[in-house]
Amino acid sequence: MIEITSMNDMWLTLLLTLDATLRLSTPLVLAAMAGLFSERSGVVDIGLEGKMLAACFASATIAHFTGSPWLALLAAVAVSLGLALVHGFATITHKGDQIVSGVALNILVSGLTIILGLTWFRQGGQTPALTGEGRFVTLDLPGSELLHSVPLLGPLYKELISGHNILVYLAFALVPLVWWVLFRTRFGLRLRAVGENPKAVDTAGISVNALRYKAVMIGGVLCGIAGTYIAIAHNAQFTRDMTAGAGYIALAALIFGKWRPLTVLVACLLFGFLQAFAMRIEGVDLPVIGSIPVQIIEAVPYILTVILLAGFIGKAIPPKAVGRPYVKER
Repeated sequence: MIEITSMNDMWLTLLLTLDATLRLSTPLVLAAMAGLFSERSGVVDIGLEGKMLAACFASATIAHFTGSPWLALLAAVAVSLGLALVHGFATITHKGDQIVSGVALNILVSGLTIILGLTWFRQGGQTPALTGEGRFVTLDLPGSELLHSVPLLGPLYKELISGHNILVYLAFALVPLVWWVLFRTRFGLRLRAVGENPKAVDTAGISVNALRYKAVMIGGVLCGIAGTYIAIAHNAQFTRDMTAGAGYIALAALIFGKWRPLTVLVACLLFGFLQAFAMRIEGVDLPVIGSIPVQIIEAVPYILTVILLAGFIGKAIPPKAVGRPYVKER
Protein backbone atom coordinates (compact mmCIF):
# COMPACT_ATOMS: atom_id res chain seq x y z
CA MET A 1 0.00 0.00 0.00
CA ILE A 2 2.89 2.38 0.77
CA GLU A 3 4.46 1.75 -2.64
CA ILE A 4 1.17 2.35 -4.44
CA THR A 5 0.60 5.57 -2.54
CA SER A 6 4.14 6.67 -3.28
CA MET A 7 3.72 5.96 -7.01
CA ASN A 8 0.41 7.81 -7.02
CA ASP A 9 2.05 10.77 -5.33
CA MET A 10 4.88 10.76 -7.87
CA TRP A 11 2.40 10.55 -10.75
CA LEU A 12 0.33 13.39 -9.33
CA THR A 13 3.47 15.52 -8.77
CA LEU A 14 4.52 14.93 -12.37
CA LEU A 15 1.06 15.86 -13.65
CA LEU A 16 0.96 19.03 -11.55
CA THR A 17 4.40 20.01 -12.87
CA LEU A 18 3.28 19.42 -16.45
CA ASP A 19 0.05 21.30 -15.73
CA ALA A 20 2.10 24.28 -14.52
CA THR A 21 4.28 23.90 -17.63
CA LEU A 22 1.26 24.42 -19.89
CA ARG A 23 0.14 27.47 -17.93
CA LEU A 24 3.58 29.07 -17.89
CA SER A 25 4.21 28.25 -21.56
CA THR A 26 0.99 29.84 -22.82
CA PRO A 27 2.19 33.48 -23.09
CA LEU A 28 5.50 32.26 -24.54
CA VAL A 29 3.68 30.28 -27.24
CA LEU A 30 1.48 33.24 -28.18
CA ALA A 31 4.40 35.69 -28.23
CA ALA A 32 6.61 33.28 -30.17
CA MET A 33 3.90 32.77 -32.80
CA ALA A 34 3.61 36.57 -33.02
CA GLY A 35 7.35 36.88 -33.57
CA LEU A 36 7.23 34.02 -36.07
CA PHE A 37 4.84 35.86 -38.37
CA SER A 38 6.78 39.10 -38.09
CA GLU A 39 10.24 37.65 -38.63
CA ARG A 40 9.13 35.31 -41.40
CA SER A 41 8.12 38.48 -43.25
CA GLY A 42 11.53 40.06 -42.61
CA VAL A 43 10.71 42.33 -39.66
CA VAL A 44 12.57 41.78 -36.38
CA ASP A 45 10.17 42.17 -33.46
CA ILE A 46 12.12 42.96 -30.29
CA GLY A 47 8.99 44.80 -29.15
CA LEU A 48 7.13 41.60 -28.19
CA GLU A 49 7.82 42.41 -24.54
CA GLY A 50 6.44 45.95 -24.79
CA LYS A 51 3.29 44.93 -26.64
CA MET A 52 2.54 42.20 -24.10
CA LEU A 53 3.13 44.57 -21.18
CA ALA A 54 0.83 47.19 -22.70
CA ALA A 55 -1.80 44.50 -23.23
CA CYS A 56 -1.42 43.44 -19.59
CA PHE A 57 -2.13 46.96 -18.40
CA ALA A 58 -5.00 47.56 -20.85
CA SER A 59 -6.74 44.28 -20.04
CA ALA A 60 -6.42 44.67 -16.26
CA THR A 61 -7.65 48.27 -16.45
CA ILE A 62 -10.68 47.54 -18.63
CA ALA A 63 -11.54 44.42 -16.62
CA HIS A 64 -11.47 46.53 -13.44
CA PHE A 65 -13.81 49.19 -14.84
CA THR A 66 -16.19 46.92 -16.79
CA GLY A 67 -15.94 43.54 -15.09
CA SER A 68 -15.85 41.88 -18.51
CA PRO A 69 -12.81 39.80 -19.50
CA TRP A 70 -13.93 39.81 -23.14
CA LEU A 71 -14.00 43.61 -23.32
CA ALA A 72 -10.62 43.56 -21.61
CA LEU A 73 -9.31 41.18 -24.28
CA LEU A 74 -10.59 43.45 -27.07
CA ALA A 75 -8.95 46.48 -25.46
CA ALA A 76 -5.66 44.64 -25.01
CA VAL A 77 -5.65 43.49 -28.64
CA ALA A 78 -6.45 47.04 -29.81
CA VAL A 79 -3.60 48.55 -27.76
CA SER A 80 -1.10 45.89 -28.85
CA LEU A 81 -2.21 46.23 -32.47
CA GLY A 82 -1.73 49.99 -32.27
CA LEU A 83 1.84 49.55 -31.01
CA ALA A 84 2.49 46.99 -33.74
CA LEU A 85 1.39 49.55 -36.33
CA VAL A 86 3.72 52.13 -34.78
CA HIS A 87 6.57 49.65 -35.14
CA GLY A 88 5.50 48.94 -38.70
CA PHE A 89 5.25 52.63 -39.54
CA ALA A 90 8.76 53.25 -38.24
CA THR A 91 10.41 50.22 -39.82
CA ILE A 92 8.38 49.38 -42.92
CA THR A 93 7.18 52.77 -44.16
CA HIS A 94 10.15 54.85 -42.99
CA LYS A 95 12.82 52.08 -43.19
CA GLY A 96 13.96 52.69 -39.61
CA ASP A 97 16.23 50.36 -37.66
CA GLN A 98 14.05 47.48 -36.50
CA ILE A 99 16.07 46.71 -33.36
CA VAL A 100 16.06 50.34 -32.21
CA SER A 101 12.33 50.67 -32.84
CA GLY A 102 11.55 47.52 -30.84
CA VAL A 103 13.76 48.50 -27.90
CA ALA A 104 12.29 52.01 -27.87
CA LEU A 105 8.81 50.47 -27.77
CA ASN A 106 9.75 48.32 -24.78
CA ILE A 107 11.22 51.28 -22.87
CA LEU A 108 8.23 53.50 -23.66
CA VAL A 109 5.66 50.96 -22.48
CA SER A 110 7.62 50.04 -19.35
CA GLY A 111 7.60 53.65 -18.20
CA LEU A 112 4.15 54.60 -19.46
CA THR A 113 2.30 51.75 -17.73
CA ILE A 114 3.87 52.70 -14.40
CA ILE A 115 2.96 56.39 -14.83
CA LEU A 116 -0.62 55.62 -15.86
CA GLY A 117 -0.98 53.11 -13.03
CA LEU A 118 0.23 55.62 -10.47
CA THR A 119 -2.01 58.36 -11.89
CA TRP A 120 -5.22 56.34 -12.23
CA PHE A 121 -5.08 53.90 -9.32
CA ARG A 122 -2.47 55.27 -6.87
CA GLN A 123 -1.40 51.76 -5.83
CA GLY A 124 2.30 51.88 -6.63
CA GLY A 125 1.78 51.33 -10.34
CA GLN A 126 -0.54 48.36 -9.88
CA THR A 127 -4.20 47.99 -10.78
CA PRO A 128 -6.75 46.85 -8.19
CA ALA A 129 -7.13 43.08 -7.75
CA LEU A 130 -9.90 41.55 -9.87
CA THR A 131 -12.75 39.34 -8.75
CA GLY A 132 -13.73 36.12 -10.52
CA GLU A 133 -16.12 37.90 -12.88
CA GLY A 134 -13.42 40.09 -14.36
CA ARG A 135 -11.05 37.20 -15.13
CA PHE A 136 -10.89 34.27 -17.51
CA VAL A 137 -11.66 31.39 -15.19
CA THR A 138 -10.69 27.75 -15.53
CA LEU A 139 -12.92 25.36 -17.45
CA ASP A 140 -13.71 21.82 -16.29
CA LEU A 141 -14.10 19.61 -19.33
CA PRO A 142 -16.97 17.08 -19.44
CA GLY A 143 -16.33 13.94 -17.40
CA SER A 144 -13.39 15.29 -15.39
CA GLU A 145 -15.03 14.53 -12.03
CA LEU A 146 -16.41 11.21 -13.24
CA LEU A 147 -13.01 9.98 -14.44
CA HIS A 148 -11.05 11.34 -11.50
CA SER A 149 -11.16 8.02 -9.61
CA VAL A 150 -9.79 6.02 -12.58
CA PRO A 151 -6.13 5.17 -11.85
CA LEU A 152 -3.53 7.06 -13.92
CA LEU A 153 -5.88 8.19 -16.71
CA GLY A 154 -8.31 9.95 -14.36
CA PRO A 155 -5.75 12.33 -12.82
CA LEU A 156 -4.19 12.80 -16.29
CA TYR A 157 -7.50 14.03 -17.70
CA LYS A 158 -8.52 16.08 -14.67
CA GLU A 159 -5.19 17.69 -13.76
CA LEU A 160 -3.45 18.05 -17.12
CA ILE A 161 -6.06 18.19 -19.87
CA SER A 162 -8.99 19.75 -18.01
CA GLY A 163 -8.93 22.73 -15.68
CA HIS A 164 -7.37 25.41 -17.91
CA ASN A 165 -8.90 28.68 -19.05
CA ILE A 166 -9.94 29.23 -22.65
CA LEU A 167 -6.81 31.22 -23.57
CA VAL A 168 -4.58 28.22 -22.78
CA TYR A 169 -6.56 26.00 -25.15
CA LEU A 170 -6.54 28.78 -27.75
CA ALA A 171 -2.75 29.20 -27.58
CA PHE A 172 -1.99 25.53 -28.20
CA ALA A 173 -4.70 25.21 -30.85
CA LEU A 174 -3.11 28.13 -32.72
CA VAL A 175 0.19 26.29 -33.30
CA PRO A 176 -1.09 23.81 -35.93
CA LEU A 177 -3.16 26.63 -37.42
CA VAL A 178 -0.06 28.80 -37.76
CA TRP A 179 1.79 25.88 -39.38
CA TRP A 180 -1.05 25.42 -41.87
CA VAL A 181 -1.22 29.13 -42.70
CA LEU A 182 2.54 29.43 -43.22
CA PHE A 183 3.13 26.22 -45.17
CA ARG A 184 -0.18 25.36 -46.83
CA THR A 185 -1.71 28.66 -47.95
CA ARG A 186 -0.90 31.21 -50.63
CA PHE A 187 -0.61 33.93 -47.98
CA GLY A 188 1.94 31.86 -46.08
CA LEU A 189 3.96 31.19 -49.23
CA ARG A 190 4.09 34.90 -50.03
CA LEU A 191 4.93 35.76 -46.43
CA ARG A 192 7.87 33.36 -46.38
CA ALA A 193 8.99 34.61 -49.78
CA VAL A 194 9.02 38.24 -48.68
CA GLY A 195 11.22 37.28 -45.75
CA GLU A 196 13.67 35.50 -48.05
CA ASN A 197 13.67 37.56 -51.24
CA PRO A 198 11.47 40.69 -51.13
CA LYS A 199 12.76 41.87 -54.51
CA ALA A 200 11.38 38.74 -56.22
CA VAL A 201 8.02 39.26 -54.50
CA ASP A 202 7.96 42.90 -55.62
CA THR A 203 8.85 41.88 -59.18
CA ALA A 204 5.86 39.53 -59.17
CA GLY A 205 3.62 42.54 -58.52
CA ILE A 206 2.93 41.82 -54.85
CA SER A 207 3.31 44.60 -52.30
CA VAL A 208 6.17 43.87 -49.90
CA ASN A 209 5.03 46.56 -47.46
CA ALA A 210 1.45 45.27 -47.39
CA LEU A 211 2.58 41.74 -46.58
CA ARG A 212 4.90 42.94 -43.84
CA TYR A 213 2.20 45.13 -42.33
CA LYS A 214 -0.18 42.15 -42.25
CA ALA A 215 2.45 40.02 -40.50
CA VAL A 216 3.19 42.73 -37.93
CA MET A 217 -0.54 43.22 -37.29
CA ILE A 218 -1.08 39.49 -36.74
CA GLY A 219 1.78 39.64 -34.26
CA GLY A 220 0.11 42.56 -32.50
CA VAL A 221 -3.13 40.60 -32.09
CA LEU A 222 -1.32 37.57 -30.65
CA CYS A 223 0.69 39.74 -28.23
CA GLY A 224 -2.59 41.28 -27.09
CA ILE A 225 -3.95 37.82 -26.26
CA ALA A 226 -0.69 36.90 -24.50
CA GLY A 227 -0.79 40.04 -22.33
CA THR A 228 -4.43 39.45 -21.46
CA TYR A 229 -3.60 35.92 -20.35
CA ILE A 230 -0.78 37.10 -18.10
CA ALA A 231 -2.84 39.85 -16.43
CA ILE A 232 -6.37 38.49 -16.06
CA ALA A 233 -6.14 34.74 -16.56
CA HIS A 234 -2.88 33.62 -14.97
CA ASN A 235 -2.95 36.56 -12.54
CA ALA A 236 -5.68 38.85 -11.23
CA GLN A 237 -4.21 42.34 -11.69
CA PHE A 238 -1.47 44.32 -13.41
CA THR A 239 1.85 44.74 -11.60
CA ARG A 240 4.92 46.65 -12.69
CA ASP A 241 6.91 44.91 -15.45
CA MET A 242 4.87 41.75 -14.90
CA THR A 243 5.89 40.19 -18.22
CA ALA A 244 9.34 39.68 -16.62
CA GLY A 245 11.21 39.10 -19.87
CA ALA A 246 8.65 36.74 -21.43
CA GLY A 247 9.01 38.54 -24.77
CA TYR A 248 12.75 37.98 -24.83
CA ILE A 249 12.36 34.33 -23.83
CA ALA A 250 9.85 33.95 -26.69
CA LEU A 251 12.45 35.37 -29.08
CA ALA A 252 14.99 32.86 -27.75
CA ALA A 253 12.45 30.07 -28.33
CA LEU A 254 11.91 31.40 -31.84
CA ILE A 255 15.63 31.17 -32.61
CA PHE A 256 16.00 27.79 -30.87
CA GLY A 257 12.98 26.50 -32.84
CA LYS A 258 14.48 27.77 -36.12
CA TRP A 259 11.38 29.79 -37.04
CA ARG A 260 9.18 26.69 -37.38
CA PRO A 261 5.91 26.53 -35.41
CA LEU A 262 6.19 22.99 -34.02
CA THR A 263 9.82 23.23 -32.93
CA VAL A 264 9.16 26.70 -31.50
CA LEU A 265 6.33 25.13 -29.46
CA VAL A 266 8.77 22.54 -28.09
CA ALA A 267 11.19 25.31 -27.11
CA CYS A 268 8.42 27.23 -25.32
CA LEU A 269 7.39 24.08 -23.44
CA LEU A 270 11.02 23.58 -22.42
CA PHE A 271 11.20 27.07 -20.94
CA GLY A 272 7.82 26.58 -19.26
CA PHE A 273 8.92 23.26 -17.79
CA LEU A 274 12.08 24.82 -16.35
CA GLN A 275 10.02 27.53 -14.67
CA ALA A 276 7.52 24.98 -13.34
CA PHE A 277 10.30 22.68 -12.10
CA ALA A 278 12.04 25.62 -10.43
CA MET A 279 8.82 26.45 -8.58
CA ARG A 280 8.50 22.80 -7.46
CA ILE A 281 11.98 22.54 -5.99
CA GLU A 282 11.88 25.94 -4.30
CA GLY A 283 12.51 25.40 -0.60
CA VAL A 284 13.02 21.64 -1.01
CA ASP A 285 16.13 20.02 0.48
CA LEU A 286 17.73 17.98 -2.29
CA PRO A 287 20.15 15.09 -1.61
CA VAL A 288 23.81 16.23 -1.40
CA ILE A 289 22.96 19.72 -2.76
CA GLY A 290 20.58 20.78 -0.01
CA SER A 291 18.23 23.75 -0.43
CA ILE A 292 18.85 25.83 -3.55
CA PRO A 293 18.60 29.64 -3.09
CA VAL A 294 15.43 31.14 -4.52
CA GLN A 295 17.43 33.65 -6.57
CA ILE A 296 19.23 30.88 -8.45
CA ILE A 297 15.97 29.02 -9.10
CA GLU A 298 14.31 32.12 -10.50
CA ALA A 299 17.34 32.87 -12.69
CA VAL A 300 17.44 29.41 -14.34
CA PRO A 301 15.09 30.20 -17.29
CA TYR A 302 17.03 33.39 -18.08
CA ILE A 303 20.40 31.64 -17.81
CA LEU A 304 19.12 29.00 -20.22
CA THR A 305 18.00 31.77 -22.58
CA VAL A 306 21.52 33.17 -22.70
CA ILE A 307 23.04 29.71 -23.17
CA LEU A 308 20.67 28.82 -25.99
CA LEU A 309 21.19 32.13 -27.74
CA ALA A 310 24.96 31.76 -27.45
CA GLY A 311 24.92 28.15 -28.61
CA PHE A 312 22.28 28.17 -31.30
CA ILE A 313 22.17 31.66 -32.77
CA GLY A 314 25.03 30.79 -35.15
CA LYS A 315 23.46 27.46 -36.12
CA ALA A 316 19.91 28.67 -36.62
CA ILE A 317 19.51 30.18 -40.08
CA PRO A 318 17.00 33.07 -40.04
CA PRO A 319 15.05 34.33 -43.07
CA LYS A 320 17.58 35.96 -45.38
CA ALA A 321 15.93 39.38 -45.48
CA VAL A 322 15.09 39.63 -41.78
CA GLY A 323 16.11 42.95 -40.25
CA ARG A 324 16.64 44.63 -43.64
CA PRO A 325 14.17 47.30 -44.78
CA TYR A 326 13.13 46.86 -48.40
CA VAL A 327 13.83 49.82 -50.66
CA LYS A 328 12.00 49.60 -53.95
CA GLU A 329 14.21 50.15 -56.96
CA ARG A 330 13.06 52.80 -59.38
